[in-house]
Amino acid sequence: MKRSSLIALLVLVALVGVSIAVYIHKSRSGTIDEDASNFKVKDTASIDKIFMADKNGKSVTLTREKGTWMVDGKFEARSDIMRELLATIFSVEVKSPVAKSARKNVIKRMAAQGIKVEIYSQGDKIRQYYVGSSTQDYTGTYMLLSDPESGENFEEPFVTYIPGFEGFLTNRYLTDAAEWRNRLVINFIPPQMKSIRLDLHETPDSSFTIDLSNNAMSYSLKSGKGQPLNFDPMRMKQYLAYFQNIHCEKLLTGIKDHVTDSLQHALPFATMTITETAGKTHVYNFLHRQPNAGKNQQYGVDYKYDPDRLFLKFDNDKELAIIQYYVFGKLLQTWGYFMPPPVKK
Repeated sequence: MKRSSLIALLVLVALVGVSIAVYIHKSRSGTIDEDASNFKVKDTASIDKIFMADKNGKSVTLTREKGTWMVDGKFEARSDIMRELLATIFSVEVKSPVAKSARKNVIKRMAAQGIKVEIYSQGDKIRQYYVGSSTQDYTGTYMLLSDPESGENFEEPFVTYIPGFEGFLTNRYLTDAAEWRNRLVINFIPPQMKSIRLDLHETPDSSFTIDLSNNAMSYSLKSGKGQPLNFDPMRMKQYLAYFQNIHCEKLLTGIKDHVTDSLQHALPFATMTITETAGKTHVYNFLHRQPNAGKNQQYGVDYKYDPDRLFLKFDNDKELAIIQYYVFGKLLQTWGYFMPPPVKK
């Protein structure tokens, strides 16, 4: 073989070798590390505990107890956001690695504002990761996975998303226990109630008491002064049906501010007392809420109190919530509501 041909062959082999090396390097650098990007849990039915904490000191522990999710072992969790969280854990996918140029800033922000998430199954921690802020276009969420055994973070954060969902995921990982609590306040069927007493403190002559007997097959109505009153049976049945699945808008228990502080000594304008057939008594105190100046201007009415919302104290005044007139107003009737319609001549 001529010397020139040999040199050409060697150069060709070298170029092929370099090309292969570059290809392999690019392939490796473009491959996502599966261990560092495995955020999703496919078997969410096996999850029995989720712990979440933010950098502001808020944390919540959700545990599955006999098929029911509980908040910090005290209260039943809201089924709607529990389903959403589990669906997120099941569906979250990696869209892309974070660009190297942005990686340092993303990790820095996550360290200052991120939400720590720990997921357990049968006592074992199976996932641990941090949820950061959204991407600039609000279609992705920064996340960083940790080794569940050692707790050490992987070096590379990722942009995550849920296929088919347009938006970011941070607000699905709620750390405020009050947001997780079931907001069911009143839920009775007639056979569960022995009596209902409504004291209207601003108009006491309109107060009333309903007594139920014979497994709610018969009723009696009395005024606030104990005077027996006639009533329309259909209106009575309709009123008693209102006591099922009544939810508050927002729980304020545990929140300390000037509004909740002022409510500690405020007098209710109405008090409802429900006595169960088993003997347990539930007291609900309704308090006015100050009007919104902007709403008064919008409606052109000088409202003395908020026409849409009010406050509620219940469970021996240990619980405080914001409620809507739209939901609770049907319970706040006067005895005149039950009066039989006038007889047509």
